[in-house]
Amino acid sequence: QVQLVESGGGLVQAGASLRLSCAVAGGPFSMYVMGWFRQAPGKEREFVGVIRRTGSTTFYGDSVKGRFTIFTDNDKNTVYLQMNSLEAADTAVYYCAASRHLVDHSKVSEYRYWGQGTQVTVSS
Repeated sequence: QVQLVESGGGLVQAGASLRLSCAVAGGPFSMYVMGWFRQAPGKEREFVGVIRRTGSTTFYGDSVKGRFTIFTDNDKNTVYLQMNSLEAADTAVYYCAASRHLVDHSKVSEYRYWGQGTQVTVSS
């Protein structure tokens, strides 16, 4: 059974940086497509970004492009979301997700495994 555990959330001021971590256990880390999503109160879960096959190609949602970066530490089976120039609109619960096979990496339904989420709050 694959388990994803996020950490690193918190309360920061606008303009600050924060790094989220997602540790993967119970599966072949190198075989997974790893995505990050977020969900603000009253809104649908939103695609943030994805890294396909550990350290290869990355894609980002338009709202975070140029500010957020996804990277992996294969030795630690961990994927990271580096968030810079944070804005109040980035406030949400952030989730990492994994799947071995998917077609559209921006769709929630394509991911099989999910973490429990970590809260990020950005004060303006």
